[in-house]
Amino acid sequence: MARPGRYVRICSPLSPQPDPPPPPPLEPNFVAQIGTILFPVIAAVECAIFTLINCFTAKSDTRSLPRGVAASLASETIFSINEVEALYELFKKLSSSVIDDGLIHKEEFHLALFRSTSRENLFADRVFDLFDVKRNGVIEFAEFVNSLNVFHPHAPQADKIDFAFRIYDLRQTGYIEREELKQMITALLNESDVKVTDEVLESILDKTFSDADFRHDGKIDREEWREFVVRNPSILKFMTLPYLKNITIAFPSFIFNTEVDDPSKSNDL
Repeated sequence: MARPGRYVRICSPLSPQPDPPPPPPLEPNFVAQIGTILFPVIAAVECAIFTLINCFTAKSDTRSLPRGVAASLASETIFSINEVEALYELFKKLSSSVIDDGLIHKEEFHLALFRSTSRENLFADRVFDLFDVKRNGVIEFAEFVNSLNVFHPHAPQADKIDFAFRIYDLRQTGYIEREELKQMITALLNESDVKVTDEVLESILDKTFSDADFRHDGKIDREEWREFVVRNPSILKFMTLPYLKNITIAFPSFIFNTEVDDPSKSNDL
């Protein structure tokens, strides 16, 4: 493990990089189609974490959390103190990749997911906006932890349902409208390189609103969305990141700055 002040291993552009596996072909079933569309997004996030674990162009950062911050965030989330400290190691890497100011900018968010600061992605932009609770254009550490909490495998399903609803509610009206869903699915299809005809896309939208919009008013409210997802739980697969259960293993350097005297006694899940 690198000591303070020393450089960690640097990945050159020619170094082997883990790539998300290609998406499987679309299936006739609507829920399977949605899962296929979201597949590359899940893979991109897992790929980003894997890349940060193994190598990162950055100097070893010895900054530690102010005392009490980890305990406070642990009390608000599913994460233990040690897991919050390990998340801080991830946060430091993300927040110093473009601008080293202790904040995650949208360019850094895109760089982690797609290895490009200029690549546009509606889904990533929407997730960034939801992480940016203060709406000041950056993600602070507390926002980072509290937002990642919903992606934990043990997070309540109700929290995942609500977060997924807000991703699709692009105009923040409290409803998912057909055009919003079409925009998001089109963006995800483009990202996944899955080609479908306009007829197939419209059939996905028709099926969604046929199953979810039981009030038949042309929009999906929170109650309708919750009932729809409860009937089709596989839609929430993209809302779980298994790596979060093992974040202390992925970033063990938190041990150097832990608030817990004996990390083995922390309440890691």
